[in-house]
Amino acid sequence: MRSIISLQARNCFRSATRWNYGLPCKAVRWSSTETRQWSTPLAKQLSEAITATGPIPLAAFMRMCLTSDLGGYYMSKQEDRDQFGQKGDFITSPEISQVFGELIGIWFVAEWMAQGRKSKGVELVEIGPGRGTLMDDMLRTIRNFKPMASSIEAIYLVEASPSLRDAQKKLLCGDAPMIETSIGHQSTSKYANLPVIWTENIRFVPSGKNSGIMCTARSDSIADAERSPFIVAHEFFDALPIHAFQSIGPSDSAQSSIQTPTGSHTLSPEAAKSTQAKGPQWRELVISPTPPGATHTELHTSESQKSSNPPPEFRLTLSKAATPHSLYLPEISPRYRALKSAPDSLIEISPESHAYAQEFARRIGGSNDHPKPRPSGAAIILDYGPADTIPTNSLRGIREHKRVSPLSAPGLVDLSADVDFVALAEAALGASPGVEVHGPVEQGSFLLGMGIRERAEILMNGLGGDREKRERVESSWNRLVDRGGSGMGKVYKAMAIVPESGGKRRPVGFGGDVST
Repeated sequence: MRSIISLQARNCFRSATRWNYGLPCKAVRWSSTETRQWSTPLAKQLSEAITATGPIPLAAFMRMCLTSDLGGYYMSKQEDRDQFGQKGDFITSPEISQVFGELIGIWFVAEWMAQGRKSKGVELVEIGPGRGTLMDDMLRTIRNFKPMASSIEAIYLVEASPSLRDAQKKLLCGDAPMIETSIGHQSTSKYANLPVIWTENIRFVPSGKNSGIMCTARSDSIADAERSPFIVAHEFFDALPIHAFQSIGPSDSAQSSIQTPTGSHTLSPEAAKSTQAKGPQWRELVISPTPPGATHTELHTSESQKSSNPPPEFRLTLSKAATPHSLYLPEISPRYRALKSAPDSLIEISPESHAYAQEFARRIGGSNDHPKPRPSGAAIILDYGPADTIPTNSLRGIREHKRVSPLSAPGLVDLSADVDFVALAEAALGASPGVEVHGPVEQGSFLLGMGIRERAEILMNGLGGDREKRERVESSWNRLVDRGGSGMGKVYKAMAIVPESGGKRRPVGFGGDVST
């Protein structure tokens, strides 16, 4: 389960040493006559790239570890490799209980009803669909609400992994053929013959007159204003890359140039002056290989990982000089700027997360330049992270349901970090005048408000005297709402982006009722 938090990450941040970003990595170079055994081909590739160009941002390391074509975690094509479920590395809410996906389907039905029961133009969009379990449970539920089911034009799945796309197709479409399209792939759902369309990024999900649907009876073009996207992102944002920064004291001398992977670049006079500010500055935490033969003690490995795991192959270090990201990202929000004056403050920022939240908002409410005449649709985000603070020290690694170093075995370890829900809300509200944001609320509160207890009781009553199955249903739904310690009902949060209503209504699960 991804809610397991890695103490290794905390140790990595606290023990980060200063590093001159862009200078040769003398401390980690070794002779070409030496042979170092790397855990994965991706680890070797990362090391060679860093040795040639200098330490890389944490975001670049995460992106490579998760989505690299050379053995990225989600890109593996091994038949016996499964990231999800009891046999994989972690288990998600839809895998724990079918009720979770059913209630998300009900939430979309409730939003569709509250927005006037549109008879066409509805699109279901899932970002990071995993094995397709959540969408399958949603579709099975929504088909019972025939007016909404008949209004759905298409189902879009944003998925970068070919192996996961194949798993989703098998579950959602069965034996229906899959064809390539201009934006990705397409097949037909086993529910109501709806087109299921895969694409690698939400930017490729059509928002103009071209629906992207090929050879279907529902391929009439839909104008932007008529589209109603209902978007779900479950445990997606936690896997998006983060940049990490730490505030340091003022610099004695100005920095005239900056080193990037494309070479040395001269700073503008204004930027150079900012590196000589009298107050604290931000420095980026970057990734470099550990020296050959490094020990757990030298790398400050947590006690729980010393006996069963070799020392991590990479480490976090603090850049001595400014990086392009440290000059820009911590200045985009007053929340970050307020911490700059506090020495040793740590913050995590995910620009890709902001971009996705902005995209959700624009599709629902239009942009500031082109507002939607009648905002419609909704997005629900379910993930883990603090409700109202900036995440720090949250990088974690999970393998076979156990906490491991996030800096070891690239491609074999699931990497994730806490979601900054306030940043997502700021990004959404700044991108569109036609939306409002509700939450985050604890997952336990959201699911109880949606009726998880009542739905579970119906399932258990239908099982008759099968005690084992009844107990399984009981324990599953209780696990989803558990608010004790690091329980899923407390750690996981729900946030909604819906059309702006001027304070007239709240979505169900966020303090509102179902509108009929």
